[in-house]
Amino acid sequence: MDREERVERVARHTEELLTREELAGLFERTERPRAYIGFEPSGRLTAGHLVCARKMIDLQEAGCELTVFLADWHAWINDKLGGSLERIGAAGRYMRSAFQALGVSEGETHWRWANELTGSSEYWARVVRVAKTTSLARTKRAMTILGRTEEEAQLDTAKLFYPAMQASDIFELPVDIAYAGVDQRRAHVLAREVAHHYGWPVPVAVHTPLVSSLKGGGRMDVGHGPERKMSKSDPTSAIVLPATFEEVTARMNGAFCPAKEVEGNPVVELALYVVFPWRGRLTIHRAEKHGGDRSFEDATTFRAAWVAGEVHPADLKAAVAAEVAEIARPVTEYFLHHPSEAPETAGI
Repeated sequence: MDREERVERVARHTEELLTREELAGLFERTERPRAYIGFEPSGRLTAGHLVCARKMIDLQEAGCELTVFLADWHAWINDKLGGSLERIGAAGRYMRSAFQALGVSEGETHWRWANELTGSSEYWARVVRVAKTTSLARTKRAMTILGRTEEEAQLDTAKLFYPAMQASDIFELPVDIAYAGVDQRRAHVLAREVAHHYGWPVPVAVHTPLVSSLKGGGRMDVGHGPERKMSKSDPTSAIVLPATFEEVTARMNGAFCPAKEVEGNPVVELALYVVFPWRGRLTIHRAEKHGGDRSFEDATTFRAAWVAGEVHPADLKAAVAAEVAEIARPVTEYFLHHPSEAPETAGI
């Protein structure tokens, strides 16, 4: 790929890029930019994580050196899996296997744990420096990166450490590109501001959209917390992985899917954010009396047809379920053949 193709590979299917010009300059200066995404090992992957996996592969295909940061201490602070570091570690190992099954290259990926950083006094000095530039009010507003509201920041003091730690991770690893779902935007913006303050290298921030809860309702507002994100903490809101075709279909059949609506429609979002980025097309199978099969080769054409009422919700659910099950099939097959690593065995 030439430089513009590499930029486009990173930028495609994103919701926000801070900034495209900085990304182009990075590829001009560096043959192998360092990119990262961080995850709390806090349960099973969902179909929403297929958005992340596709972008992780995009970053690798664009020639980036990818680090996947398994934030065990952050999950501990955030009370995930009962605060058990043993279970959190098991969840991290499960996530690693699942992402590898999806095609995130093992040989080209650095898998790092937060506990590798937290034993260093230099790391905590960095955390203090970040915190010194951040007001308490700003830190509390950033609680949305934990999936919590400002009010929940009152639960314990440890949660106030989280935003400064997440920003510090970027510089301690270190990385040139910080990638995450748009719900982590505030952490990345904080890191960029801190970098400007101290004269540290400013990370490019890449954000992909979130997939709504299958239940629908609520709001997806970065400023107030993603109340209706597909969440592994609420299995009824999500398709959790591994999942058989039958399980995906059952979840999809019960999903919120108002005709012609796009915003907050999880089935449409799965088509736009998962199926098209992974498969490049979507075929709706219909009886001849209902117009026969219809194929869409790009998301824009599909979206226009959906808004115009040319696709029935039941037909869309069936098509998306089949595609999502196929995309996720390598995860299901991996754990079928490695039952000792399955999330049930690990107590996740």
